[in-house]
Amino acid sequence: MQGLRSRAFTGQRVQPASRTSLKVVCKESRIGMKPVAIPKGVTIDLKGQNLKVKGPKGELQWTFVPEVSLVEKEGKIVVARTEQTKRGSAMHGLSRTLANNMVVGVSAGFEKRMEMVGTGYRASVAGKELTLNVGYSKPRVLAIPEGITVKVEKNTALIIGSAGKVEKNTALIIGSADKVALGAYCADIRRQRPPEPYKGKGIRYEGEVIKLKEGKGGGKKK
Repeated sequence: MQGLRSRAFTGQRVQPASRTSLKVVCKESRIGMKPVAIPKGVTIDLKGQNLKVKGPKGELQWTFVPEVSLVEKEGKIVVARTEQTKRGSAMHGLSRTLANNMVVGVSAGFEKRMEMVGTGYRASVAGKELTLNVGYSKPRVLAIPEGITVKVEKNTALIIGSAGKVEKNTALIIGSADKVALGAYCADIRRQRPPEPYKGKGIRYEGEVIKLKEGKGGGKKK
């Protein structure tokens, strides 16, 4: 056909345009860059990746990942990256948070409050056991791990539902120097009777909002 120019195939491979090598720059973690202050009454023992912290609330130790290094400098714990990678950046902030939680835990401790909502729901502590009566035929008994304390408060006022109804319930106060262990134990307590979706009965964290469903209607939909 006229007007069209034929293109001869030379058989030569077309070389792609050269690309400038890209260098990935991982930013420093803002959290990781903050030193952890060591308060009075707290001592630390740092050997390589192993950190041991001791204070009035107890003693904790943790072995940190090789992507970070820890040093004690001028009464503070300084966390630095050893690898300029995305994982190194992520571990930098996480490791600083873990070190800070250890220091806060042994100096001041952590505490969570839980509420038991339901008629006849109650709890008691005897020795190293927590007994929960939460509507089952038999009470639920949980061992209290070492380093965790549990206190029971009865007749605690609690506002239930959007109508603002006030009920008197049993509250649990759980404390520990170990924030991770505390969270795991509280989750175990909640699992014994999770809040049900219609009246909100069950075990919940203080301040936890339970989204309630409307009750089932008596008639059938056509």
